[in-house]
Amino acid sequence: MDNTVRTRFAPSPTGFMHIGNLRTGLYAYLFARHNGGKFILRIEDTDRERMVEGAEEMVYRTLAAAGMDHDEGPDKGGAYGPYVQSERAGIYREYAEKLVELGGAYYCFCSKERLEGLHGENGTHTYDRHCRDLSREEVQARLAAGEPYVIRQKVPDGVVSSYTDMVFGEISVSSEDIEDGILLKSDGMPTYNFANVVDDHLMGITHVIRGTEYLSSTPKYNLIYDAFGWERPHYMHLPPIMKDATRKLSKRYGDANFEDFVAKGYLPQAVVNYVALLGWCPKNNLEKMSMAEMTEYFDVDGISVSSSIFDEAKMRWLNGEYLKEMSAEDFFRVSAPWIAKADPEGKFDAKEIASLMQTRVDVLGEIPEKIAFLNGFGEYDLGMYEHKKMKVDVDVAKRAVKVSISALEPLAEWDEESIKAAIVKAAEEEGMKSGQVMFAMRVALTGQPSTPGGAIEMAVVLGKEESLRRLRFSEALLNA
Repeated sequence: MDNTVRTRFAPSPTGFMHIGNLRTGLYAYLFARHNGGKFILRIEDTDRERMVEGAEEMVYRTLAAAGMDHDEGPDKGGAYGPYVQSERAGIYREYAEKLVELGGAYYCFCSKERLEGLHGENGTHTYDRHCRDLSREEVQARLAAGEPYVIRQKVPDGVVSSYTDMVFGEISVSSEDIEDGILLKSDGMPTYNFANVVDDHLMGITHVIRGTEYLSSTPKYNLIYDAFGWERPHYMHLPPIMKDATRKLSKRYGDANFEDFVAKGYLPQAVVNYVALLGWCPKNNLEKMSMAEMTEYFDVDGISVSSSIFDEAKMRWLNGEYLKEMSAEDFFRVSAPWIAKADPEGKFDAKEIASLMQTRVDVLGEIPEKIAFLNGFGEYDLGMYEHKKMKVDVDVAKRAVKVSISALEPLAEWDEESIKAAIVKAAEEEGMKSGQVMFAMRVALTGQPSTPGGAIEMAVVLGKEESLRRLRFSEALLNA
């Protein structure tokens, strides 16, 4: 094995891509790329009972959408496969038995009933090492008789297992506080505790990046490395992402996953950018960054030891910045499906609508509601014409809508400049302020209290025929 940095992302296909999981994968990706290394995808599917159909495919979709290309994995292959844990059962058994021979593990034949009868402090079930010192002869006889068994870690007595975490510094745990945990279950499948150690070693993982929930468990894993005589990897543990001051972000709270946010109209690159900032800050304090920039700036010194609070309002703002800075062509491409939700028959000019929306939404999912006026125009509350500051009421609105119709009917050119000139001239001739006419005209065109643009922009989007139809309908409604 050379000195190439190798990191891994090892999601469990038990559900959607939680934001915390995505951040773990992202930091592993950025660290590998920043150091010219390899980023490996491994599927940890040993928890067969919690497997969710389609979850593995979701992992591939998410990585692709997020722009996190992996070098090795189940779909790409590589020199260290298989990259799916359920396909490695024979490997785990081989190494579990080898660890027994090395004195780092032992066979345990205790029944489920016996284990349930054990009570440690606080009512916890702590294994009492009942099978730890069985003679080789007894073990062989019981194996030959076909007794069910597990293989447990043989934690050495009287040692302190220590390591230096790249984020949190020195971490030490006494072996007195480490249970002889199960490494290989009775069905032959490994526990996470064992599989991740064997896989990380055999796949040449140099840096293990994961959440702080494993901070105090890592000394236990290191004892397995030591018993095999293997080199330990470097560790980088990441503080949790919180929903608020007291609760971790969790699947239970909903909307805490990547595809949900994309479905709501967030851009994948904006979500990834925001997730990168949940616990890390570049030295230059930049907030909006491309993947290339994040790769360039990423360093461990910028990772905080404190938890971070997920702030969707901040992510909305960042997403809005991405939308505003897009080219008109790119914005039209991403907004077109959302425009079609409000205009499924394509009656109106989608490019015109897109140009109207680009600076007026932070999330694409806002578009259908903002342009709902395109469809279903009918009776509406005349109270919307009341505007004290502009001195508009229903009587003023009647005059204004009449003026609008007379100004727009003869127009040959239907564009913002022509419409504005006609309205301003007609208002002046009628002795009205053009602002009053345009305010009433906007309500008359949309039947909405607020719209993503003024009267002239609404008229351009609707087109001459539909605009005049709506103005005449509103005139009748005002005069009824």
